[in-house]
Amino acid sequence: MNIDYIHPADQLVMFMQRIYDKGMTTTSGGNLSIMDNEGNIWITPAGVDKGTLTRNDIICVKPDGTTVGPHRPSSELPFHASVYKMRPDLKAVLHAHPPALVAFSIVRRCPNLDLVPSVRKVCSDVQIAVYDVPGSDALGDRIGTVFAGGCDIAILENHGVCIGAPDMFTAFQRFETLNYTATLEGLAKKVGNIHALPPESYRISQTLYHTKMDDFIPHSHTSEELAARRDMITLIKRSYKMGLFTATHGTYSVRLADGSFLITPYNCDRAYLEEDDLVRVKAGMKEQGKIPSRAVQFHEKVYEKHPEIKAILQAHPVHAMAFAITDAAFDPRTIPESYILLRDVKKLPYEQVYLDPDTTAEEFAPSRPAVMIENSSVVVTGESLLQAFDRLEVMESTAHSIILSKEIGQIIHITDKEIDDLKVAFHLTD
Repeated sequence: MNIDYIHPADQLVMFMQRIYDKGMTTTSGGNLSIMDNEGNIWITPAGVDKGTLTRNDIICVKPDGTTVGPHRPSSELPFHASVYKMRPDLKAVLHAHPPALVAFSIVRRCPNLDLVPSVRKVCSDVQIAVYDVPGSDALGDRIGTVFAGGCDIAILENHGVCIGAPDMFTAFQRFETLNYTATLEGLAKKVGNIHALPPESYRISQTLYHTKMDDFIPHSHTSEELAARRDMITLIKRSYKMGLFTATHGTYSVRLADGSFLITPYNCDRAYLEEDDLVRVKAGMKEQGKIPSRAVQFHEKVYEKHPEIKAILQAHPVHAMAFAITDAAFDPRTIPESYILLRDVKKLPYEQVYLDPDTTAEEFAPSRPAVMIENSSVVVTGESLLQAFDRLEVMESTAHSIILSKEIGQIIHITDKEIDDLKVAFHLTD
C-alpha cells in the first residue's frame, strides 16, 4: 500500500482507527495531522468520537488560518503548527496518550531504546518536552523547541507523546514502536534484571543477505502454494491485531512440498499485507521483484537441517519478550498445555541468530520446538502453520500468566514425575 496516493483526510481516519482499535487512545484523546504540498494542515477535529471518524469530520486549516469543515480543529493545533514551522521536513504529526507512554510521561522519563534492535533503528532519539497547558501556544513553543533541535519524538510531561515524521505511516511506526518498548520495559521490570543492548548493537541485525539473493521468475502457482499464501495472510493479520507483531516487525514462513518456502516481505506494513506480497524462496533465490525478510537466511537454514519443520514464526510478543530481555528464565511447566506445546525453551545469545544462523538452526529438536533470542525475538516451529501459531499464542499466554502470578504468590511448577506422565500420555519424545 502506497499512502502517497491516499487523501490526507482518509489517511487520518485510517491511522486514527488503527490507534483506537489497538487501545492506544480514547474516544476523546489524541490528534493527528498532515501538512500537504500546498501548506494546508489537515487535522482531526475537537470533540468527535475517535472511534467513528469519517473523512467528512477531518478539518483543513489553510495557511491563512481559515478552516474548512464541520467541526473545530483539535485544540492541540498550536503545537502541530509549531512542529511544522520548526521542522519544514516533517509532514505528519501524531499525538496520543497510550497507557505505557503516559506512564513514562508522568514519571518524566524516556523509555529505553536499546531493549530490542528494531527500536533504536526506528526511534533514534527521544527527548522530554516541559509541561504546559494543553492547547496553549506556550506548549507549542516547548514542543517546537525539542523538534527544532532535530529530535522527532517528544515525551510530553504529564501529557503523552508527540511524534513527527515525513509521512503518517512513519509517524505511526515510530509511535507503535515506542509504545511497544515502553510496555516491554514496564513488564520486564516485574520479571527480572533488564539487560539492554549497547547502543550500536542493533547494527548487527542489519544483515544484507535478503537483498543479495539472485532472482527467479515463478511461471505458475500450485494450489498448495496459493493455500499457504492465503493461510499465512490470515494468521499474519490476526497476529498484528493480537499484538504478536508490530507494523513492520515479525516474520512467518511456510515450507512447500518442492522444498521452496514462502516468507513475509521486508519493511512492509503487516496490517495490510496481501497474498501477492509474500516472497517465495527457492534454492537460495528469491521471487523476482520482491525483498524477503532479513531473517530469510536463518529460516532457510532451519528448513535445511529439519525436514520435519514446515513452518517458522519469529515474533516479538511483549510478555514473552519480557523474559528475553532479562535474566529471568522462562519455564513453561505451568499448565499441561504450556509444557506439551513448548517443552524446554532455551534462551540463545543475541548475536547468534545474526552471526551464526547455522548453529542457531541446530538448536531446534522435537523436544525444543521454540527458542528465545536474547533482546531479539522468540522463534517457534511446527509441523504445520497452525501448530506453530498455536505455540506462539501459548508462549505469549504462558508468559502473561507467569507475570501476573508474581503479584499473587509463589509459582508451583508441575513436578518431574508429572512431566514424565505427560510425556507418556502425549507421546512426547526427548
